[in-house]
Amino acid sequence: MIRKATEKDLNEVEAIYNEVLNFEAANVSYTNWQKGLYPTRADGERALAEETLFVGEDETGHLYGCVILNHIQPKEYDAIPWRVEAEGNEVLVIHTLCIRPDCNGKGYGREFVLFVDEYARGLKCKTVRLDTYEGNKPAIQLYSRMGYELQGTSLFHFQNVIWETLVCMDKEITD
Repeated sequence: MIRKATEKDLNEVEAIYNEVLNFEAANVSYTNWQKGLYPTRADGERALAEETLFVGEDETGHLYGCVILNHIQPKEYDAIPWRVEAEGNEVLVIHTLCIRPDCNGKGYGREFVLFVDEYARGLKCKTVRLDTYEGNKPAIQLYSRMGYELQGTSLFHFQNVIWETLVCMDKEITD
């Protein structure tokens, strides 16, 4: 089940962020995120305050993932030739979708993407947009299988620290 996060979820959200970052540091970095820079507890706290933080919870109450969903499009999106013309609240943007490493391969990423599509539909959005690090092949494959299409790449200045190329994808939301 995916639901809006509550204050009591923040410790687990922070743990999920750290588990992903630690796993990538020990294995391979698909996200290009940096521990202590992004994502952090402060990012989760900000999203919770804005009511844009969602968590995935299994039948035992264990949190397996989290995501931030809002209408905030990075300025770099202006250079992308999006498939659907939309702006403001017509666009739902996926940020920081994280699945605990020990929960990978269980369909939770797919569950989150299905949730995002339905949530966008409920908000009457025309489209869902996202960006992901060009080396994040698992995410690119997941989104592609779920009907998202590559619309371009753009050089982003990640947290004003790292220059990186991000892949930008979208999906039209229909009734």
